Amino acid sequence: MNAGDSFSARQGLLYGLLGLPLAFVALPLYVILPNYYAREFGVPLATLGAVLLSARLLDAVIDPVIGRWCDRLFSRSAQAVLIFGALAGLLLAAGFGLLFFPATRSQTYLVAWATVLLIVTYAAYSALSVAHQSWGAMLGGDEAQRSRIVAWREGLGLVGVVLASVTPLVMGLAPTVALFWIALVVGWVAWTRAVRPQASTVARPRDIWLPFRRPAFRRLLGVFVLNGIASAIPATLILFFVQDRLQVPKAMESLFLGTYFAAAALSIPFWLRVVQRHGLAHSWMFGMALAVAAFVGATWLGNGDTFAFAVVCALSGIALGTDLALPGAMLAGVIASSGDRGRFEGAYFGWWNFATKLNLALAAGLSLPLLGLFGYSPGERSAAALNALTVAYCVLPCALKLAALAALYTLIIRPGQVRQTPCH
Repeated sequence: MNAGDSFSARQGLLYGLLGLPLAFVALPLYVILPNYYAREFGVPLATLGAVLLSARLLDAVIDPVIGRWCDRLFSRSAQAVLIFGALAGLLLAAGFGLLFFPATRSQTYLVAWATVLLIVTYAAYSALSVAHQSWGAMLGGDEAQRSRIVAWREGLGLVGVVLASVTPLVMGLAPTVALFWIALVVGWVAWTRAVRPQASTVARPRDIWLPFRRPAFRRLLGVFVLNGIASAIPATLILFFVQDRLQVPKAMESLFLGTYFAAAALSIPFWLRVVQRHGLAHSWMFGMALAVAAFVGATWLGNGDTFAFAVVCALSGIALGTDLALPGAMLAGVIASSGDRGRFEGAYFGWWNFATKLNLALAAGLSLPLLGLFGYSPGERSAAALNALTVAYCVLPCALKLAALAALYTLIIRPGQVRQTPCH
């Protein structure tokens, strides 16, 4: 059976369910952890930025290697991939728990502890993510089919993110870790019962660079990086913005995060209908434009603007739906159109995740130290500090989103229109 031609809702659930714990763990690692270490342990922003930058850069470097490793595992059997995923899951579960419950509170040892565990946890997360994403891409199908496969993974991932945004506040960190462990086991078991892709052929080691020999991949990756940095900066800074710029009760943090990710999850069926009408690239462009409009509105917000910021979260969450469901589907299309389906998905997604990690590394490694340089630190509410925070959280992402939108049109949409224009 060609899985890409008969991807049912049941198959979508079995395949996509692992996306829930993977997204669940991502929010605490990328959003909560920097704020937690800064406020709970007093780690300076410059030090924290350096730790996150170094750990994420190292993690990004190994992603292409992980991708090629996954290709070799797929060439053996799907069972080999599942065993690899189980081992990565064990490391991920252990690293996640130890990061939030360190064995020391001494800043000297705490920084080393966090650095080592972040490297291990990121590597395990990358291994499991690349294997899971490659599996989905190998199922194939047309644009609508590919977007459904990605939508199941990312839609269930958003459920995990919503849970992760609420659970730490309502239940505390220990139950959050326990809930993640349970979800990870359930997701892996479901994955073992999902429809399996066709076996790939053995790829040669030098093919790690093959994706960059595909112009379509280079163009798509360039847009993805610009857009990803634009999204990663506010993800890194949102809690600082809420706590110091808006100065709302702590209980509202989960409301904002929950609204953002719930809106993203609920928007995915809408965006899938837009894709059927306008295609993947145009739909992604619409989402970028909506995100810019939302963050422009956020520049005017200040102390106590709770409702207005909730609206910003909802609109930017709807825009996020395109970032989650569409670029991965476009990448699957690039793989298929390049003749590399069933052979090199791991290589492509290894570099894809490299770009994702690079975005996150640059967002944390540059924005946090720069905020400190311009006078902002957690709890600092002078006019200059808050203006710097607003520029970093709102204005800079808008500029990057507009650059990504222009690149999407110039590099992908416009060339496609020219190719489709009949010659006279």
